[in-house]
Amino acid sequence: MGVNSQCVEVWGGVECTFNRVKDLYFDQLQYADHYSRQSDLELFADLGIKKIRYPVIWEKHQPRSNTEIDWRLTENNLNKLRELNVHPIAGLVHHGSGPVYAPIHTDKFATGLASYALKVAEKFPWLEYYTPINEPLTTSRFCGLYGIWYPHHKENTSFLRLLINECKATVLAMQAIRTVNSAAKLVQTEDLGKTYSTPLLKYQADFENERRWLGFDLISGKIDSEHPLWPYLMWSGIKPKELAFFQENNCPIDILGFNYYPTSERFLDENLEKYPLHTHGGNHKHQYADVEAVRVNMQQEHGISVLLREAWHRFKTPMAVTEVHLGCTREEQLRWIKEIWDNACQLKEEGVDIRAITAWAMLGSYGWSNLLADENQNIAYEPGLFDLRSGKPRATALAKLIKGIATGQQFRHPVLEEKGWWKKEARILYSQSTVSKANYPLKSSQPLLIIGKTGTLGNAFARLCYLRGIHYELLRREELDITDEAQAESVIAAKKPWAVVNAAGYVKVDEAETNYSDCYSANTLGPANLALLANKYQFKLLTFSSDLVFNGQKKSFYTESDPVSALNVFGKTQEQAEKLVTERDPSALIIRTSALFGPWDSDNFVMKVLSSLKEQKVIAAANDLYISPTYIPDLVHASLDLLLDGECGIWHLANVGETTYASLASEVARLAGFDSGLVESVPVKQLGYKAVRPIYSVLGSERGLMLPSLEDAISRLFIEQEVIEQSPILSV
Repeated sequence: MGVNSQCVEVWGGVECTFNRVKDLYFDQLQYADHYSRQSDLELFADLGIKKIRYPVIWEKHQPRSNTEIDWRLTENNLNKLRELNVHPIAGLVHHGSGPVYAPIHTDKFATGLASYALKVAEKFPWLEYYTPINEPLTTSRFCGLYGIWYPHHKENTSFLRLLINECKATVLAMQAIRTVNSAAKLVQTEDLGKTYSTPLLKYQADFENERRWLGFDLISGKIDSEHPLWPYLMWSGIKPKELAFFQENNCPIDILGFNYYPTSERFLDENLEKYPLHTHGGNHKHQYADVEAVRVNMQQEHGISVLLREAWHRFKTPMAVTEVHLGCTREEQLRWIKEIWDNACQLKEEGVDIRAITAWAMLGSYGWSNLLADENQNIAYEPGLFDLRSGKPRATALAKLIKGIATGQQFRHPVLEEKGWWKKEARILYSQSTVSKANYPLKSSQPLLIIGKTGTLGNAFARLCYLRGIHYELLRREELDITDEAQAESVIAAKKPWAVVNAAGYVKVDEAETNYSDCYSANTLGPANLALLANKYQFKLLTFSSDLVFNGQKKSFYTESDPVSALNVFGKTQEQAEKLVTERDPSALIIRTSALFGPWDSDNFVMKVLSSLKEQKVIAAANDLYISPTYIPDLVHASLDLLLDGECGIWHLANVGETTYASLASEVARLAGFDSGLVESVPVKQLGYKAVRPIYSVLGSERGLMLPSLEDAISRLFIEQEVIEQSPILSV
């Protein structure tokens, strides 16, 4: 992908929400441990970003009234950014509802924020850009209309009063800041959405499309009796004197910051029977479903370009896309960034004053799957440009793309030749007509080669590459024999893959004891040959090893740097392969995993347990072999992400948790509703295995725990099984 660095700037941002649920406060950057790592700032600057949305959060700095603010950490970080020539856009409230002494629904909120803003400006008079309150209209909806965040109101007038309070706080804050720095600029952010509808509900869509600008219009002093929403405001109980403040204290916005996601656009339909119950709602006139527009076969033109053009024609004010992020698989995240960038550059060429796109959630985010509202603080992590699961930031492919864009370099990858899921017909869940749900990946310039067509893992890679829109070729041994270096080279030279996934191998652990030659050829010689070819033809190699390279004498989980010492032939061939592959291709990615199970074949321990239980047969399982079972879909998804990130070396991928085979079988029986008494828990010596197994081979990681818990994985296995039973199985 070639880019023009003069098109629009690239900014960055960290997810810095500091929100309140009842009496609990949730601090994103505390979860991310950013407060202890000033080195994060150097990583950000190295991307080539020009500005960064950076928190100077009120609730964090002054949680109690009339207390001295400890500025040391923020002062060090802001000065460091200044030294790195990255201009901060200071955020004072980010989806927050104020500290306990000045909550959002009281008069103290606006005056309190103004007082705090003045302190910030006095402490940092050189700060030029401010976002006093991020997304006031969105925050007011969550706090006042949906009841998700404090003060947990669910009523239209409460929503409006909270919005008015936030907008008033923004105006007063900027007035206070400008007494110190008259050149201070307001970067006002909001979700950029739009509502579409059936003809019957056009009136509701029109109303919501006018309401989306309400925060901007309040701050800018544009609300008077001639405004289209004046009747709505009066009907809701808002008094003219509450709005007069904004006409008397209008606050021009210097840059409109728009945050846009695939789900930002909505579709309203009165035909409730077409949609699930949870989408049903309505107004005082009609009942209707409210769904993501991207999931409907709409005929109207839509997307970020349409919305940004509308905003430009309405406001004629400089704009920026202040959040560019997608919670999805890595290649879809790459496609999303590229699409937003391409659209921004096109709009710039058309004469739209769009200043930047913003790489959002650079450190990832926590808890958004529960809308930051889980009082039990079950905080799921979603990586961003950097992945924090190892305890320190690890650059993902997104960081490389952003750096390429920001510095005017080229970033090319075959996965970027495919459309994102939001552009494909397969996205459509609700259709008024017959729509093809084909999701076939486009044939990109270079394929991903998957070796192992007859195996479980190879077919799982093909299935999930299909779903992720990654062009692949799944090859059987006759098509590419990795034990024949000359034949393998001929195929690879012709197909020119960007990566090769070696999902082939000898997997019969007990038979390997008397069949060393075949096991060595498949598990050692083959991967070693691929490593030589990877180095020669410059493709990424992904190959697999297992927990059986360890001897089981350790008392806690094994990490990637632990010494290996296999007990059986199978493990020794993998141990040898790891050594040869690493020597021949240091950039190769080697993934150790353990006890695979999945929904798409019957030849794994969990599925065999289920089959026996369904037939009311007793199944014997070892109660003294400790393992970390791995759900194949999780393994494949994480492996593909690491492959796209360009990771190398040995990684451990297994679902978090340890168990024995007997305990695993009993848990499967319990969750499936079968009699766990059918599981016979026995010592491994009673099972008659030829190959010695390590007593303890649980996998942990010092590079990052990439997969969910084992309990979560088993639950999803049953859901996937139901889906398979209700629909045709994908042919790969």
